[in-house]
Amino acid sequence: MNSPQLSTEQLSAYLKVAATAALAAGEVLQACWGKVESIVEKGRPGDLVTEADQQAEAVILDIIRQHFPTHSILAEESGQFGELEAEYLWAIDPLDGTTNYAHQYPFSAASIGLLINGVPTVGAIYDPFHRELFCGAIGLGSTCNDQPIRVSSVDKLAQSLLVTGFAYDRRETPDNNYQEFCYLTHITQGVRRAGAASIDLAYVACGRLDGYWERGLSPWDLAAGVAIVEAAGGIVTAYDRSKFDIRSGRILATNSKLHAELSQELLHVASIKPWSWL
Repeated sequence: MNSPQLSTEQLSAYLKVAATAALAAGEVLQACWGKVESIVEKGRPGDLVTEADQQAEAVILDIIRQHFPTHSILAEESGQFGELEAEYLWAIDPLDGTTNYAHQYPFSAASIGLLINGVPTVGAIYDPFHRELFCGAIGLGSTCNDQPIRVSSVDKLAQSLLVTGFAYDRRETPDNNYQEFCYLTHITQGVRRAGAASIDLAYVACGRLDGYWERGLSPWDLAAGVAIVEAAGGIVTAYDRSKFDIRSGRILATNSKLHAELSQELLHVASIKPWSWL
């Protein structure tokens, strides 16, 4: 993707605020861990919200507004503030992996991304359970806990480890990735499903995973991770390798070396219908 040309100082300032907000949200998530009293579905089975989501988001919003009061915001729980087509748009997921969190499965993160002229450019993802802060900005590179990270060098799908997730509407729509999951599990060294898109992308960025695909996602799920993957040397596109559109909800992110092969395999797999009893 084409990224806006900003000075190192500007990018560093945005990244510092994103990291500060992610760490602050992580403190909230740790404080609420195991103490959640209210778990509510937001209209779709499995799409949960807790008081931890709301409290973490409030902390993030406060920090961003203190530093950049004129910037637009798109937050998962609070909604939209300002124009979505604004030059600066913060996309915020205060608790990515709420289902994991609600079940006390320690694989969740706070994810904060900045789109500049519609391009994911800056990102910070904090996993408070493993105490890992992933940061990245186009032109600055990516880090984990301040140490540089880079995508893997695996260049054959048969030697790769992939990751995906399943959309909330997977029970109703034939546009799901069940068959893709099975097929790619068969031809790779494995496919993981962790339940937090931001961490999936962070793991591609640092080389723990070689590729990631998913559908049914929202901008706040993707903005930070896309910036971090690209800053770490990876590639992000649509399934068919056309330009990535964060509004589409679909993503293919790899270490770049596997991108063409994985795209080709995905396009050859037919979706399967949902089971009749669901």
